Amino acid sequence: MSNLPTSGDRPIVASPVVLRAERLTKRYAAVQQGSGAGVELFRDLDLEVRAGEMVAIVGESGAGKSSLLHLLAALDRPTAGEVWFGGERLSGFTERQAAEFRNRSVGYVWQFHYLLPEFSARENVALPLLARGVRRPQAMAQAQMLLTKVGLAERAEHRSGELSGGEQQRVSLARALVTEPKLLLADEPTGDLDGNTSEAVFTLLQTLHTELGLTSVLVTHNLELAARCDRTLRLRQGKLI
Repeated sequence: MSNLPTSGDRPIVASPVVLRAERLTKRYAAVQQGSGAGVELFRDLDLEVRAGEMVAIVGESGAGKSSLLHLLAALDRPTAGEVWFGGERLSGFTERQAAEFRNRSVGYVWQFHYLLPEFSARENVALPLLARGVRRPQAMAQAQMLLTKVGLAERAEHRSGELSGGEQQRVSLARALVTEPKLLLADEPTGDLDGNTSEAVFTLLQTLHTELGLTSVLVTHNLELAARCDRTLRLRQGKLI
């Protein structure tokens, strides 16, 4: 990718490439032996994301957008090719190394919030820190700080069932950022929200991206939101355009 990324009409000052996929191929075998050749989502796919960029990936359902995001997060392994973040080769990680990498460097926001219903908002946000071995008082204090950032300081003791859809996704965003990751990956983060709530959550995501100095990759069907990112890439017939 030789062209400088742009934000509207404003070129972004060149910064180092921190996330890179090289000749990435993802193929799923047939469910039953002899039932066909399986499904190939993409072959020899290349991607470069520079430090501080917010990149949107769009495309039709089934194009492989979520699968690509899983590879970038080391949640899955490519059939062929390499994924690098900084100087780390993600595609060579063991399961344990991949889990440590995600906890240390990646914040992941899903379309559905996946909050644990028996825990409060603050406890849900603190979970990644507790999994890391951070002591509970420190983890809870950090979680409260993130809830304040997303505008939910007064909802910290509410359980997920007591929160609106937009509030649940804000808690999910706080949970993704509580470990102070360098890379934020979001898979349809506004897909289950109505128009006004979707706008509010996306604006918050943009604000935190800038404030926290993140590098972000966002999968979305919403072309209007995608156009507000620094770059929009379309995944079509196995290639990023």
